[in-house]
Amino acid sequence: MEIQTKYHGNITVENKDIWHFDNGIPGFDSEKRFTLLPLPDNEIFYILQSVQTPDLGFVVANPFAFFEDYDFTLEDSVTEQLELETTENVQVFVILTVKESFQETTANLQAPLILNYKNKRGKQVILNNTNYRTRHAIFPETQEKKG
Repeated sequence: MEIQTKYHGNITVENKDIWHFDNGIPGFDSEKRFTLLPLPDNEIFYILQSVQTPDLGFVVANPFAFFEDYDFTLEDSVTEQLELETTENVQVFVILTVKESFQETTANLQAPLILNYKNKRGKQVILNNTNYRTRHAIFPETQEKKG
């Protein structure tokens, strides 16, 4: 299928590359189908692009590339909804807030995206009872120098 994207222009996406978010993403409840597009020459940053809305694309990243100790437990209802049988099928991403100076970019660690590669289902999970916030500097050393 041909889709228009925010950052990649017109592209062809195969059905096997479409992720289904049954409840959408908070704030975008009607957006239920996305594709994950890599950014050139890296293995950390991607665009989570809406299949139906060309201007809706989130810059996402593998949080473990920046936060090695990032750790949380999913509620049983989430593992059931996504039909997660094993951790080998799970990929975790976080949505980034990209700043004009990329060194000031932050990651939302309080609401990770959980993707099940086996069935192509995804969900943004809001973590409660945690110290994670919606804005964690991915380059904290840059933030410290400014402060």
